[in-house]
Amino acid sequence: METTSRAGHPLPYDTYRQAIEREALRFADVARGADPATPVPSCPDWTLADLTRHVGAVHRWFSALLTQLVQEPPRSRDVELGLPEHPADYADWLAAGVPAVADVLRKTDPQAPMWAWGADQHARFWARRMLFETLVHRVDAERAVGRESDIEPALAADGVDEFLVNLPSAGFFAPAVAKLRGNGETLVFQCTEPDGGTGEEWRVRLEPDGFRLLPRAAADATPSEAQTVVRGQAADLLLLLYKRRSYQEAAFDISGEVATLDHWFSHTAF
Repeated sequence: METTSRAGHPLPYDTYRQAIEREALRFADVARGADPATPVPSCPDWTLADLTRHVGAVHRWFSALLTQLVQEPPRSRDVELGLPEHPADYADWLAAGVPAVADVLRKTDPQAPMWAWGADQHARFWARRMLFETLVHRVDAERAVGRESDIEPALAADGVDEFLVNLPSAGFFAPAVAKLRGNGETLVFQCTEPDGGTGEEWRVRLEPDGFRLLPRAAADATPSEAQTVVRGQAADLLLLLYKRRSYQEAAFDISGEVATLDHWFSHTAF
């Protein structure tokens, strides 16, 4: 399996296939029995019913793309949802769709060429994307109903990688991303291990014509004076990148120019 410029990423395809099923069922468990009208603070103007419908619709749409192995951008996102009449039944509807999603993923050749909006033009792109769409929204749902959240560290680190690898391609649906530029500043997102040690890190350079994730060799040679470094555990970094957390929280250790972070987060929402 091909990887990004980061060793160990992406994860094996079966890891995504199995994790999608677990995360979808966890989401359904959160939503089941909760008031569908519960606001979701991390998704402004959405209720828990809206969020559940969104996740179920994404699963069905991504599954349709994978079944067809589409070779060009689809003109419509319309798929048959079979949505229940009552929002209180959305959680069961989401869970009922999981076997079909799992079946599509089992039957899909992860290395099959197909259109994707990100850098990896293979079917495996959609499995990876589906996982993190589901996982982050599972956390959204848990927070909405007052539950504690946890994310497996290996999945969280891969989610950081997936976000940063695909961000340069997100400009067509997140226009602010296309305006993210700088003058050579480097942002470093560094994972800390539970014992305080240093794990993986990703470096992004902001340049006058855009930004890019630096390959490991180039990252090692990056001058330190232009760096802004964000250190935190992988799950916290993942939620930070998705704006579910703030870098001002105690979970993060920041060094360098905070203005660079403000500039980054004002342009990277999607």
